[in-house]
Amino acid sequence: MKKLELLYSGKAKSVYKTDNIDQYLLEFRDDLTAGNGAKKGSFQQKGVINNKISNLIFKELERSGVKTHFIQKISDTEVLVRKAKLIDLEVVIRNVAAGSFAKRYGLEEGSILPLPILEFFYKNDNLDDPFINDDGIIALNIATKEELEIIRTAAHKTNEILKKMFDLAGLNLIDFKIEFGKTDSGEIILIDEISPDCCRLWEKDTNEKMDKDRFRRDLGGVALAYLAVLDRLSAQFGKE
Repeated sequence: MKKLELLYSGKAKSVYKTDNIDQYLLEFRDDLTAGNGAKKGSFQQKGVINNKISNLIFKELERSGVKTHFIQKISDTEVLVRKAKLIDLEVVIRNVAAGSFAKRYGLEEGSILPLPILEFFYKNDNLDDPFINDDGIIALNIATKEELEIIRTAAHKTNEILKKMFDLAGLNLIDFKIEFGKTDSGEIILIDEISPDCCRLWEKDTNEKMDKDRFRRDLGGVALAYLAVLDRLSAQFGKE
């Protein structure tokens, strides 16, 4: 595998072409952002930690029947992935009221929801990723009705797998954001990453936050929280 030119540079990751037209190289950086990039920071080894966490989770998802872009780890910060065209949706599943959801509906943060709530957001930084429903997604030609059903099913299955994984690591999965892409053959697969950057994770006994909210809310201890998540997952599921 040969790393070629930069294809895309996001808030915390970069995507490169490779000499295989069906594969990309995903590089995790140490950058840390919040508020759609309005707040910026970093910490040493963040890219290494998130790469390891995400790879470990994606492997477990694959073993459990969720199709993902994961192929193999290349280096501490790089992973080889299947080429897929991003579907312009952020898919959010909420198990507990927190963050913007709690504020939006006037709920106390930490309120257990009677069932997992799935929300779609149109992935567009210029528009600040607005909420969008099924009809809007279909009307804007972001995805078809059939593709949305595949995404919805995969997202809920991912939620069940992640809840069990994090429960074994002593953490409650409050909510999370995932993304999907479409391969050249038309297969819908889970892409991007799953890490404390895109999951809310709370200690089971104390509700201490172990995710990017420590950065968003200036709680401190961000690096220690991320490293603790990696150590706990590794203890339960082996090294990535």
